[in-house]
Amino acid sequence: MIFRPIVPQELDAVLTCLRSDPSTTISAKLVRARIADGEYRPEWIWIAEDGPGRVPLALAIWWGMPDDACPRSLDALFTTDTLFITKAATALTALDTLGSAVHQPPSDPRAAVAAALLTAAHQVFAADGLAVPPEYHLLLPPSWRGQPEAAAAVEWRSEAAKVAGLRLATERLRFEWNAERPVPTLSDRLVFAPEPDDEVFVDLFRRALPGSLDAATTREALLLGPAKQARNDVAFYHHDMLGERSWWRIARTPTGQVVGFGIPSRNSTTSVVGYLGVVPEFRGRGFVAEILAEVTRVLVAEAEEPVIRADTDLTNHPMIAAFELLGYRETARRLVLSAN
Repeated sequence: MIFRPIVPQELDAVLTCLRSDPSTTISAKLVRARIADGEYRPEWIWIAEDGPGRVPLALAIWWGMPDDACPRSLDALFTTDTLFITKAATALTALDTLGSAVHQPPSDPRAAVAAALLTAAHQVFAADGLAVPPEYHLLLPPSWRGQPEAAAAVEWRSEAAKVAGLRLATERLRFEWNAERPVPTLSDRLVFAPEPDDEVFVDLFRRALPGSLDAATTREALLLGPAKQARNDVAFYHHDMLGERSWWRIARTPTGQVVGFGIPSRNSTTSVVGYLGVVPEFRGRGFVAEILAEVTRVLVAEAEEPVIRADTDLTNHPMIAAFELLGYRETARRLVLSAN
């Protein structure tokens, strides 16, 4: 079995492996658009094949920013309908050859082949300088556990990801606000103002970290330290995201005490609630909803787009309540599988 990235002239043939699936919204049209934008690349689209010229047994598509040397996340993982149980033994042999420590072999042949494909790609990404394998993001229906097709799609993919080293799972809710909803109104409890100094936001990210309910931020801070994590967050929203720096806001009481901050932003497709935080001494007073209202108001006024999207962890109950209060509606679940 061969695991490799595609070459550009193979793209059309490889994209025939794509099909409607509850684990992703990826389509051939979207793949081509993101290749044109530099977010997908042939070297980040990998296949497993049983021999040259044959229909791929599995397909994996990774995503990254146009300037990235290595991908940031896995967007889609497919196997073909022609995959039979006999391929599982070959895939397990490949995993052993690749040095993957498989304590419990995958029970599903799709998982075995997919795990070998991911492991091979991860080794190449590591050789290119990537310290941790890219996360795998599955975009699912909100009630995916109650939908047999969606649950089955998650099961074998999760098994494959785990064998390939992505052992941690974080579930996030995706919310959307659209122009049919009223623009949230602001109370007089907070005063919002822009702040051009990035160092001020670095300090606020650091101050908001203790007790944060954002799992990814907390894990990164444990690995890097709070100061470096805060600096990385500011750099990401300033340089990687597409929102205007002038949209960022600091929230203060009328007497000037800093309560928190909000970062309205944009990705390559739509406006997003980038990040918001409340410092610990002001939590539990409903300020998170007021900061979210300001972020929404800024995006409506400045970005002038009909849809605003936002993700938050399933366990972040205050943030979920704020979204619901302001008229955001849950539209999907994002299951993030990661190495740490």
